[in-house]
Amino acid sequence: MIDHLAKPPIRERRFEPWARDLARLAAQPNVAAKLSGLVTEASADWTRDDLRSYVDHALACFAPHRLLWGSDWPVVELAGGYDPWRAASDALLAGLAEGERAAIFGGNAARVYLSKRGRKPC
Repeated sequence: MIDHLAKPPIRERRFEPWARDLARLAAQPNVAAKLSGLVTEASADWTRDDLRSYVDHALACFAPHRLLWGSDWPVVELAGGYDPWRAASDALLAGLAEGERAAIFGGNAARVYLSKRGRKPC
């Protein structure tokens, strides 16, 4: 599990080598990533558009079935709070099918974490 999408350099508005390295990791079928911690890597006045290219790249690399959303609470409170991060996530993932969004916002976590413990999700 890659936490916080490997902390992309959003504040510096750099995409490489982060994007290349993330794609290499995603090429391994047993690797998944958490869509979390992005706003704390952005500037204090971040917008959805600041995050868009990083989220889009993660979706292209992992597809919705290997991405897990994380609130990053309570640390997210240092970067605007839970509600703005959740709203940004909803907007950034709005183009996905309902089932894909549901997987990212919880279904994948149940599948990945419960399977590690030898249990099947409900």
